[in-house]
Amino acid sequence: MMEIVNVRIDDRLIHGQVATVWSLATKATRIMVVDDQVVKDVVNKEALKMACPKQCKLSILTVEKAAANLCAQKYDGEKVFIVAKGPSAMRGLYDRGFHMEHINVGNMGGKQNTKMVKKAVSVSDQDIEDFLYLADKGVNITAQMVPADEVVDFAALLRG
Repeated sequence: MMEIVNVRIDDRLIHGQVATVWSLATKATRIMVVDDQVVKDVVNKEALKMACPKQCKLSILTVEKAAANLCAQKYDGEKVFIVAKGPSAMRGLYDRGFHMEHINVGNMGGKQNTKMVKKAVSVSDQDIEDFLYLADKGVNITAQMVPADEVVDFAALLRG
């Protein structure tokens, strides 16, 4: 049986914090990047392969394929760390039958039409809608940059 060791939103996907701190803290054996755009981007995929820690296998999948693989328990015996750039991918997984219990929000850099709700976390109106949709389905959403940081109730931050 596979074990989901972390479901994280981080717009940088695999980088120093995910590749070293989080993957070691969770003892992940597979990092699953869920992103419909990255799947089509050869350069980005190569960069992710280079950034992936040696002890981890790497999957770069569309939301649809990731949900199918997770629901089918395809990664038997593995400790899977799921990472996506934003909450829309997580909502897509949920709506396709993969019901995660918890989402950890890391970095979501500021872009046009976003507002900062926490250090290094900026959200759009659509992001807020997606996060609250998941929270209303019972998904526990917290924010924590690295494992040593305090865990913040992210849904409560959004609700004000």
